[in-house]
Amino acid sequence: MRIKLMIVAVIVLFTACKQERKESDSIQTSSEKVTEVTKTFGINTYNYDGLAPLINKKGDKTYIVNFWATWCKPCVDELPYFEKINQEYKDKNVEVLLVSLDFPNEVEKELLPFLKDHNITSEVVLFDDPNQNEWINKINPTWSGSLPATIIYNKNSRKFYEKPFEYEELESELNQFLN
Repeated sequence: MRIKLMIVAVIVLFTACKQERKESDSIQTSSEKVTEVTKTFGINTYNYDGLAPLINKKGDKTYIVNFWATWCKPCVDELPYFEKINQEYKDKNVEVLLVSLDFPNEVEKELLPFLKDHNITSEVVLFDDPNQNEWINKINPTWSGSLPATIIYNKNSRKFYEKPFEYEELESELNQFLN
């Protein structure tokens, strides 16, 4: 009797794992077709290949991309400045993107409550790519990988900042791209 129960348990376990694998295989195939984009609790999650088009747009706007995380105090301290820029410069052809480097398994517990509690209205995406040695250099060859980091760019110019901002300094840097 005990052996029969063990055999049944093994069969059930094997069947469940096989089914999960089929589902994840189809998700992977689907993700590959959509440039490695998935949704994690309603937030688009990208690897570098999926993020690259978002940080290299060719439009007529000026783009501000801030790399941050909820566990990074300087990031959290400067986030209101990006929100203020987003509100004050929305009609001046400026687009703000907040790229969260929070851990994917912490999205529901940390990131989403943080966004809600701080009333974040800028676009937020989750960046999940374990190949730091590749993507850090692709984002900017001078980047050590520390946070916060920001890119401001438009079709004429691009500048990378590996530092936290005060509002006046962020606004001053942005205005160099707008004039």
